[in-house]
Amino acid sequence: MRITGGQVFDLEQGFIARDVCTDGALIASASGDETVLDASGCYVIPGLVDVHFHGAVGEDFSDATAEGLQKIADYELSQGVTYICPAGMTLPEDQLTAICKTTAAHRKQNSGGAEVVGAHLEGPFLCMAKKGAQNGAFLHDPDGPMLGRLQEAAEGCVKLVTVAPEQPGSVEFIQAARELGVHVSVGHTTANYETAKAAFEAGADHATHLYNAMPPLAHRDPGVIGAAYEVPAVMPELICDGIHIHPSVVRLTFGLFGKERMIIISDSLRATGMPDGEYPFGGQMIEVHGNRATILHHPETLAGSVTSLMGCLRQAIAFGIPAADAVRACTYNPARSIGIEDRAGTLDTGKEASIVLLDQKDLSIRKILFKGQAVTA
Repeated sequence: MRITGGQVFDLEQGFIARDVCTDGALIASASGDETVLDASGCYVIPGLVDVHFHGAVGEDFSDATAEGLQKIADYELSQGVTYICPAGMTLPEDQLTAICKTTAAHRKQNSGGAEVVGAHLEGPFLCMAKKGAQNGAFLHDPDGPMLGRLQEAAEGCVKLVTVAPEQPGSVEFIQAARELGVHVSVGHTTANYETAKAAFEAGADHATHLYNAMPPLAHRDPGVIGAAYEVPAVMPELICDGIHIHPSVVRLTFGLFGKERMIIISDSLRATGMPDGEYPFGGQMIEVHGNRATILHHPETLAGSVTSLMGCLRQAIAFGIPAADAVRACTYNPARSIGIEDRAGTLDTGKEASIVLLDQKDLSIRKILFKGQAVTA
């Protein structure tokens, strides 16, 4: 296939006018057939990569059911999100083990939908004071052997784990995680600057939904945010749903960290794609009104988003983030943060042909290709 006439995302140049060719499942230097796809009036971008979300269409990753994970994968692909690393909640080890085993089994089936490239263990290694919507009854101190058991159950596909570095044993945990091939994210934490800096210097290279569930940046107490800024390897997540982060702070954070480091996530819940109402989440109930989700009877506590990553991409652009920078933060940067940038995140020759055509006027989806195959809406 040859895709012609569009503005094509390029990691170095932003959007440029060029053709994109596919040959089977891969992007190629020349088309593998005579099919021509007219992308006039469209942005041509890589399929999105979400490394932090919990569910959609009534299903939650933490339920650990094969059917639920399949429905989530199908929905995400319909939204132009082609690679997903869903997040588990703070739960007992047996339930986390079930999540990991379900993920491993799904990866073997190749049953359609977005590719589940791994799992993100957002809990249970967090602190009580900043647990947010996590269930405090199941919090656990950082535990390297436990993470090893979960990685074994996942057959090596745990890609990310979140930790509060003020908890005892966190530095040793970070080192153990890296030996297991797991990237470590700092989040749900009360850590001060010194503690967070020590965690990043020990190998943590990610920050879980920056600003949310952590101390604010203050001029005499820079905390996690200041420490993350000072370690170039650290890539911060932002929930760009229009609820969690003020547009000014989204713009400020892109300016502070630079387009090369920013990751946009959805943090979406099972209520995404569903009507307003009450839904279970991590052993608690949440309440959804419009695009705002809160813990039931605690409207001051946000509980994730009900916006897909594609919706967050549109919001970021509406907030004034340059389109190419927002696309990078939804594609290449998250792919790099979990080590799949060799096959996803750009439209370079040899990468997988997972491609989305977006209308330049309203950013609506005009076409989705997943590994060279057209996705039927």
